[in-house]
Amino acid sequence: MPTPFEDRRDAGRQLAERLVEYAHRPDVVVLALPRGGVPVAFEVARALDAPLDVFLVRKLGVPGHPELAMGAIASGGIRVVNPEVVRHLRIGPEVVAAVAAEEGRELARRELAYRADRPKPRLAGRTVILVDDGLATGASMWAGVQALRELGPARIVVAVPTAPRETCEAFRGHADEVVCANTPETFWSVGSWYEEFTQTTDDEVRELLDRAVREGLGVRATTPGS
Repeated sequence: MPTPFEDRRDAGRQLAERLVEYAHRPDVVVLALPRGGVPVAFEVARALDAPLDVFLVRKLGVPGHPELAMGAIASGGIRVVNPEVVRHLRIGPEVVAAVAAEEGRELARRELAYRADRPKPRLAGRTVILVDDGLATGASMWAGVQALRELGPARIVVAVPTAPRETCEAFRGHADEVVCANTPETFWSVGSWYEEFTQTTDDEVRELLDRAVREGLGVRATTPGS
């Protein structure tokens, strides 16, 4: 029976042990899904000696069923739609547009709060390790993977400390590789596998991103192969 992680930082260090093949590679970049994925990804980036950044993505939830993703938006004007969900639920384009506009406002707020004037990383042709603090339904990670594909990375690795086994298996059809450090048979929630699972704040995200730059984990973020 797996034991819970102490906190997100401990989870990140343990997750990094499953990703050692990506250490010290100039083509690798670690992207965190804010906010909870950032402390995890910071430890992964530090262990792998890889640049760290956030990947800002907002799931487009079905009205009345926000846990069900009908698509996603990401910074840079990227929008992806799940045609099967839209067709099955007969969701009109005006509904998709309205939800995208609402989520776009929050995405813009986070973009300004986390990145300020820092440039976005170039991802085309790179190996991207996309990190969150865990998967439950996997909807947010699905949205991230779909949006990330639009930017042309060579390889997408989904990496999380904990998730239901069936969710991890389902992602193998979306990402090039899936690394789940802990797949307990009984999975109540992501937070149940952490001894400390307090909400990560915007200030903590900014501090960790600034710290990554100070520690040299951001200097290669805009120049792949350098």
